Amino acid sequence: MSKCITIDELQTYLWDSAVLLRSSIDAGAYKQYIFPLLFFKRISDVYDEECQKILEQFGDEEALEFEENHRFQVPKGAHWNDVREVSENVGVAIVSAFRKIEKANADKLQGIFGDAAWTNKNRLSDRLLKELIEHFSSRTLSIENCPEDELGQGYEYLIKKFADDSGHTAQEFYTNRTVVHLMTEILRPQSGESIYDPTCGSAGMLISAIAYLQKQKKEWRNVAVYGQEINALTSSIGKMNLFLHGVKDFEIVNGDTLKSPAFIEKGKLKEFDMVLANPPYSISQWDREAFASDKYGRNFLGVPPQGRADYAFLQHILKSLKEDTGRSAILFPHGVLFRNEESSMREKLVRSDMLECVIGLGPNLFYNSPMEACIIICRKNKPANRRGQVLFINAVDEVERKNAQSYLEDKHIEKIASAYNKYETDNDFARVVSIRDIEDNNFSLSIPLYVKKTMPGAETDERSLQERYESWRTYSEIMKLRYMKLSDMIGKGDENNE
Repeated sequence: MSKCITIDELQTYLWDSAVLLRSSIDAGAYKQYIFPLLFFKRISDVYDEECQKILEQFGDEEALEFEENHRFQVPKGAHWNDVREVSENVGVAIVSAFRKIEKANADKLQGIFGDAAWTNKNRLSDRLLKELIEHFSSRTLSIENCPEDELGQGYEYLIKKFADDSGHTAQEFYTNRTVVHLMTEILRPQSGESIYDPTCGSAGMLISAIAYLQKQKKEWRNVAVYGQEINALTSSIGKMNLFLHGVKDFEIVNGDTLKSPAFIEKGKLKEFDMVLANPPYSISQWDREAFASDKYGRNFLGVPPQGRADYAFLQHILKSLKEDTGRSAILFPHGVLFRNEESSMREKLVRSDMLECVIGLGPNLFYNSPMEACIIICRKNKPANRRGQVLFINAVDEVERKNAQSYLEDKHIEKIASAYNKYETDNDFARVVSIRDIEDNNFSLSIPLYVKKTMPGAETDERSLQERYESWRTYSEIMKLRYMKLSDMIGKGDENNE
């Protein structure tokens, strides 16, 4: 009989650890404590598993100390069992073990356990910490008992549960995974490529790219993965997530991507084959003045307004793409498609012919936010038959709603990805538009300007309030554009009469 923990058992086991904290810790802080303990337990159990195999194979206890025989080093006194034996000042013992492991694996694990207040007995009593440790001790998290793909799924489940429990704070480390799968399906990562996420959160997008290759039964271990994340705790969660999914060749850096991009080569931004991103939308606290004189040339489309850094992230991503293979999928709020203050940057983006596709998604796909999302697909070197054109896909109805949350089913992902791959006009779902057509609309990328849905009669109009608002906004945009054209025509007529 297999000793493997089932997915259901693993999920219950992981979530029950958080339940122990409910009376002492706010839901938003669960991740600070549960993720490090889970990772600590996994490292210790895998170390023991490696030791057992070494003894079975060589029968030599000296070989247990050889670094090359272990994925991670666990120094004496820093094993899970060492902490489990402590009954007083348990928080101190945990921190001590964390720091010893980080020091022994400085090239891989520096700072990965974070800096939570383990020694604050007002929040975490010795009794509560002992209960947590005993709970985690009830299962063995060896690779044999809990393979990497299953533990990775369990970890992702925990991320989702923490996001649900912590409400609006979830956006900083969780992106709707079904949307991520769509983005990955569109970009189609390949073996041997480099993949980058400049605002990587818990590394879900990077893991999705790896999972795509695994699903295609393609080599994935030779893929180089890179990410930067401004939140220190979240970047640590991302590192743990990648490790627990079995990914080894990666580099995740804690830092501000716009202020101090982490990946530089010969004084320029490092370039990647593929970029996936869900930047924090419309942030206002960023250094616009520094960006205006950016030494990496990331303002080639212009300098975004102080209140909205979306186009700063977009330009960073475009500058990070390789010339021949570089392609990106970016999740944005719909406003980037039509806001007036970004019109000149939008025009330059379209004229650059790097914009390949604009996909409009339904509401509630941003985590815990009702706003509609869109995916911007850009490519440094578009195929010849796509140059001078942009594909618009109106997928607002390709969504499943359940318990106030929205997600994409496989059929939705397949339909949208298929429309992108065909790159053809398809009635009221997709339309290929020339740059000239976009110019005629004053470079607005508002999707309903190009993909017009059949309007139901007033007597049968069952649209939601959000859908009615989008319709009103679209027709207001059309009226404004036509008014501008009319004014321009009248102005030119007056000049000719003179």
